[in-house]
Amino acid sequence: MANQALMANAIRALAMDAVQLANSGHPGAPMGMADMAVALWGDHLQFNPANPHWANRDRFILSNGHASMLLYAVLHLTGYELPIDELKHFRQLHSKTPGHPEIDVTPGVETTTGPLGQGITNAVGFALAEKLLAAEFNRKGHEIVDHHTYAFLGDGCMMEGISHEAAGLAGAWRLGKLIALYDDNGISIDGQVKPWFIDNTKERFEAHGWNVIGPIDGNDAKDVSKAIAKAKKSGESDQRPTLIICRTQIGKGSPNRANTAKAHGEPLGTEEIALTRSALQWPYAAFEIPAEVYADWDGKARGAKEEAAWNERFAAYSAAYPELAAEFTRRMKGELPKDFNQIAFDAVVSAHTKAETVASRKASQIALEFFTAALPEMLGGSADLTGSNLTNTKSTAPLRFDAKTGAVVLGAPHETAKQGAEDEAKPASSTDDAESPHGVIGRHINYGVREFGMAAVMNGVALHGGYIPYGGTFLTFSDYSRNAIRMAALMKHRVIHVFTHDSIGLGEDGPTHQSIEHAASLRLVPNLDVWRPGDTAETAVAWAVALQNARRPSALLLSRQNLAYSPKKDLADISKGAYVLSEPADIGLKKKAKAVLIATGSEVQLALAAQKLLAEKKIAVRVVSMPSTSVFDRQSAGYKKSVLPAGLPRIAVEMGVTDGWWKYGCAAVVGLDTFGESAPASALFKHFGFTPDNVAATVRAVLGKK
Repeated sequence: MANQALMANAIRALAMDAVQLANSGHPGAPMGMADMAVALWGDHLQFNPANPHWANRDRFILSNGHASMLLYAVLHLTGYELPIDELKHFRQLHSKTPGHPEIDVTPGVETTTGPLGQGITNAVGFALAEKLLAAEFNRKGHEIVDHHTYAFLGDGCMMEGISHEAAGLAGAWRLGKLIALYDDNGISIDGQVKPWFIDNTKERFEAHGWNVIGPIDGNDAKDVSKAIAKAKKSGESDQRPTLIICRTQIGKGSPNRANTAKAHGEPLGTEEIALTRSALQWPYAAFEIPAEVYADWDGKARGAKEEAAWNERFAAYSAAYPELAAEFTRRMKGELPKDFNQIAFDAVVSAHTKAETVASRKASQIALEFFTAALPEMLGGSADLTGSNLTNTKSTAPLRFDAKTGAVVLGAPHETAKQGAEDEAKPASSTDDAESPHGVIGRHINYGVREFGMAAVMNGVALHGGYIPYGGTFLTFSDYSRNAIRMAALMKHRVIHVFTHDSIGLGEDGPTHQSIEHAASLRLVPNLDVWRPGDTAETAVAWAVALQNARRPSALLLSRQNLAYSPKKDLADISKGAYVLSEPADIGLKKKAKAVLIATGSEVQLALAAQKLLAEKKIAVRVVSMPSTSVFDRQSAGYKKSVLPAGLPRIAVEMGVTDGWWKYGCAAVVGLDTFGESAPASALFKHFGFTPDNVAATVRAVLGKK
């Protein structure tokens, strides 16, 4: 029988030794949560160290990511490819043990955590994806999607407002396979949290629709294991997520640092480590783990057995439902359908042929009709702005859950879309006859007014696999979502943000809603593709590229006001982020361009109108549409030179701050470095100089012509 006390002390020893060697880190939380980890990994977690990406593994998220040495210690001890030398290189350059857990760096890490509150919100996304995939793919006797999502979180996560957003969504969605273990140690960086954290956590989560267990002794592995077993049973019966409140001692085992803020974020020191070793009766040298402890922790044999059993089930499923099995495999790999290029081509050509004058938010919905019909993995949503963001389509009815059972409602798309569909369509659990139509799930999520929560949930959905999430709000409210957008970019995952009402063009709502700095600030995020398309064809291309970029998130910035279609001779170069839209010859002026007008979004029409005015003055200019500076910046030097020739003055036109445009060597920028005003859009355009006359006058001034 495993010695749980020694197993927990191995975590404590590795945590304090690694932090001490690095002279940096957080030993207190790993030492306090060690028994929680013993209970979860030893008795409950379904995992295989030999295959960290096994599709039906349980997902574990360390929301309080500063406790990273807890996770690294457990991954090492259970047999993942994380040798002891990597723990000795904790927080060092190019090690597999960075300061906070990072996906694709450390085997076994499911998401990058550190910014508090986002990990538990990612966990909600993981659990949602599991529940929806189970409803979509499982058949009677063939439950191929059947795993739990576990999260550890601390006081900091609880204090971050995003945890309220996440808890509310998890309760509304009845995520019974989500189990969160709260490390309730009462300590944060500033000390005892009682003066500033007085929430009744139990009642708060019960109000959000969760089961709550505890408080229990989080330093008793047996008690924690019993609580997890109870949570699994109750989640299965009532489909509610569970919070287990675990009372722990931060820095447990340290005679002088336990239960103090000093245990949180600094090494214990050599003297205190020696005292702690003595107190824990751990006589081993730094980084030394006895063989019997390794044996107790080793998860390779159990993991191989669990995965082999699942492989047998999946083989039977494949024999019974070969098309479903192939579809599940494709989607979990993140691969697009084989005919995706044709789908994208049809969407773009259709937009070009129809040449409609519509707002780019409507152009986005038109493109989505193509893509959501062909890609069942697209899972959309909006933060209470569906009618404004236009993220819903005929193929993406609202996602609904049965009011009594919590099961995902299944039915035809038009049935699921009806108000009160819970009573009109069958819940997933009732569709157990393999011969009957299984129905479809709703694929458009009403997130409520939770922009940050939506963005972080989408990150979790993307990380789980099986779905491509996209969600909408106003561009100005991207500020609420900003850190989750940054995390998607850091993790290199395909998450698509639809940001509408992208400029002063939204008019009367005024400067609180008018985006000025937002396009520029989003373009500063590494690995984030930002698109501001100018018509229906550019919008369709933006969607196609965003869907193809499996290793990049994207942001589509879309207009409220209608935009005329810009005639094009060639559609191929749009996907390069910028292209020559109109040469002087296109308007009958047989001479070389003297300047280049660069425009994005709604301002492309301004540039084209100014081009005509300048032609009347015998001034030839080229118009370049640049829907994505991010994508254009990655093109070859030769292509960039062909679009923006050397020696020609460049003038940019965009309804936003001017700073980002100077890198293109612009001689002038028609932009906006102040906040907007409340007035009809037409009045604002004139007031702020976004008129063909002003753009033309700016070009003439640059060229020194009247």
